[in-house]
Amino acid sequence: MDVNRALWRKASYSSEAGDNCVELAALGEVVGVRDSQAPETGHLTVDRASLRALVARIKA
Repeated sequence: MDVNRALWRKASYSSEAGDNCVELAALGEVVGVRDSQAPETGHLTVDRASLRALVARIKA
């Protein structure tokens, strides 16, 4: 999948000022994760199960 054409969504907890922003995009079987303040620096890809586990640990 072309990540430049992906629909990147900013985290709902991001501040209006744009601080500490994380963006996610569905990239087929994986999810892309990037810093919205520096999208040109690249992204990480993680499988959906790993992302769910990470979010659950953060929430705990």
